[in-house]
Amino acid sequence: MANIGRMLVVGAGQMGGGIAQVAAQSGLEVWLQDISEALVEKGVERIRANLDRQVEKGRMTADQRQGVLDRIHPVVRLEDGAQVDIVVEAATENLTIKKGIFETLDRLCPPGAILASNTSSLPITELAAVTKRPEQVIGMHFMNPVPVMKLVEVIRGLATRDDVFAAVKELAEQMGKVPVEVNDYPGFVANRILLPMINEAIYCVYEGVAAPEDVDTVMKLGANHPMGPLQLADFIGLDTCLAILEVLHEGLGDPKYRPCPLLRKYVNAGWLGKKSGRGFYRYDQ
Repeated sequence: MANIGRMLVVGAGQMGGGIAQVAAQSGLEVWLQDISEALVEKGVERIRANLDRQVEKGRMTADQRQGVLDRIHPVVRLEDGAQVDIVVEAATENLTIKKGIFETLDRLCPPGAILASNTSSLPITELAAVTKRPEQVIGMHFMNPVPVMKLVEVIRGLATRDDVFAAVKELAEQMGKVPVEVNDYPGFVANRILLPMINEAIYCVYEGVAAPEDVDTVMKLGANHPMGPLQLADFIGLDTCLAILEVLHEGLGDPKYRPCPLLRKYVNAGWLGKKSGRGFYRYDQ
């Protein structure tokens, strides 16, 4: 396949903004899209603040920062950013919403464009099925925060062509990431292993085995994890954790993936973790 030089990122939130930043830093021209000017501008401001910190720490010059910002083009209408070599969709983790985006992208993008999703758990094959180019649909699951974390799970759908996989793997490396080949099964690898651990930590609290702080201390000091599973769940978002567990439970049919009732209770209460000010810990004080 031809070299990838132009990227559209759909969704200017924390993940989409991070992907756009790293892509622009690696030399790509990037169109960053969201459903309103306010959301796109917020995404660009977040990127600008990240780059300012890099300049302050001496990791890049002011000219380099400006070069990165000049390569990011904010757009609201998908059609204004569709003439690209690859799209990375980083919209909310909802299959219906993502399918609608992929149908639209399939209609708007050039025939040779690759359509990638940054989904953390949803089926790539199912997203591919709503397009007329399933062989050019792939998963590109970045870790959060994108500018810091090295891993990208590159997920093959049932129909993904070898040359499409090779091009996306090469792109990930160009962006300074370490790509890992993964096949399309619920939760892929990272979340299939991580979420049951988080869920089991929540069961420890639910069953009164230990308090959240003590569960996290055990895993930090006993397993050398940099962050305890409950603090990590708060950072990921408890609603996101619940959604991924539901995908695992439904997709694999194994009761070991059943979400803990306490997790469901917290989400129903609006205790979503750091973003809402409260989860297993308080962030609003």
